[in-house]
Amino acid sequence: MVVLLIIFALVVFVLPNAWAKWVLKRHTRGRDDYPGTGAELADHLLRRLGIEGASVERTEFGDHYDPETRCVRLSPDNYDGRSLTAVTVAAHEVGHAIQHYQGYAPLLARSRLVGVAQKAEKLGAILMMAAPFLFLLTRLPGGLAIVIAIAIISFGTAALVHLVTLPVEFDASFNRALPLLKEYVPPYDMPGARHVLTACAFTYVAASLASVMNLGRWLVILRR
Repeated sequence: MVVLLIIFALVVFVLPNAWAKWVLKRHTRGRDDYPGTGAELADHLLRRLGIEGASVERTEFGDHYDPETRCVRLSPDNYDGRSLTAVTVAAHEVGHAIQHYQGYAPLLARSRLVGVAQKAEKLGAILMMAAPFLFLLTRLPGGLAIVIAIAIISFGTAALVHLVTLPVEFDASFNRALPLLKEYVPPYDMPGARHVLTACAFTYVAASLASVMNLGRWLVILRR
């Protein structure tokens, strides 16, 4: 049974994450025929689309779009890189800026939930670990069940954020970034660009699965 669970974990979590990293790395080779870097393309697209107040920055904390500061942040390789991965990831993050500018509801919902989910997940972990001790202290009928229910809700909030994230990521990749890339990337590179955009979205699929598996792990522990 344990072996089957390990295999299942590899299939649903490790493999998608590993595949996404492999795809992104595969297309990082520098391209002399590309007119600009990832940062230059992102800045050009923001100005071309009239997204006022948005900017592009280098970051050491992974490629992302920050709705609070209206900033597209790119890792050094993608900020300075002149590769298919660099320009595609840049377009993907600009896709989030477009969503924000147009008031895309799932992105706004995710932004509101993120802060709540982070606090809820921390609370859930604390309650899960403290549940048996709280039960011993209170001795209230159903006390342990109440604490566990609160903790599960806390973890469930984090899982909900990840589930809301999935349509946001796929929309940024295929409804926003892909049409833009067709104007800047040679036709023979478009299959690779689609693979990179899929990989961008799948990094969040892996995170969603990890969140659900974390909740399941705690439930298994409490059943013992």
